[in-house]
Amino acid sequence: MAVDVFAHSFVVAATPGAVRAHLADPDSYVGLSPLVVAVRDVRRDGDVVRYVAVERFGLYRNAIRVALTVGEDRIVSEVASPGRVRLRAEVDLAPHADAPGHTTVTETITVESPAPLRRFVVRQARGVQQARARELARRFA
Repeated sequence: MAVDVFAHSFVVAATPGAVRAHLADPDSYVGLSPLVVAVRDVRRDGDVVRYVAVERFGLYRNAIRVALTVGEDRIVSEVASPGRVRLRAEVDLAPHADAPGHTTVTETITVESPAPLRRFVVRQARGVQQARARELARRFA
């Protein structure tokens, strides 16, 4: 299995608490991630929220299991997808040093995938990461 890690930082015009609250709600990921078209089967288990996100790839629908853990300044999503693809997204939230009321968001993605799927999986994960950053900033603009 190939393992790839990449990170992206950006600024959102909202406090870390507001960003955390938004990202703690599974329904927020519909449209935040350009592939996610639905969220279902949401279950809370202590600090962990488990749900199924439905991704759309053209005509194909891909149901992925997500475990979302929300901390004070970090949100971790662990995703199990068909094809033995595993993804971990760690989102760190920090007050922006130069802009009061703004948040620096750093998302680090670790993705594990079989060699035949690696290029596709990494390309999709990076594209989603960039789109998610733009959409989250837009939602708080």
